[in-house]
Amino acid sequence: MSKVMMATVIGIVLVLASGCADMSSTQQRTLSGAAIDTAAGYALGAMTGMSKGTGMALGAAAGAAGGYVYDKYKE
Repeated sequence: MSKVMMATVIGIVLVLASGCADMSSTQQRTLSGAAIDTAAGYALGAMTGMSKGTGMALGAAAGAAGGYVYDKYKE
């Protein structure tokens, strides 16, 4: 089941990443941060025994915040 979930996450990330052409820099960095950290959160949840969904949610939130803060810092 975990391979199916990981393939789904990767598919969603690829679909979302393909729609970034009309986004601002801040939106692109926020989305890419969330997408990357969602995958990292999934892996962390799997390794620690925590719920994978919880890991994905925490990773997405941290990534979105990090991407936003980084873009504002670069401006």
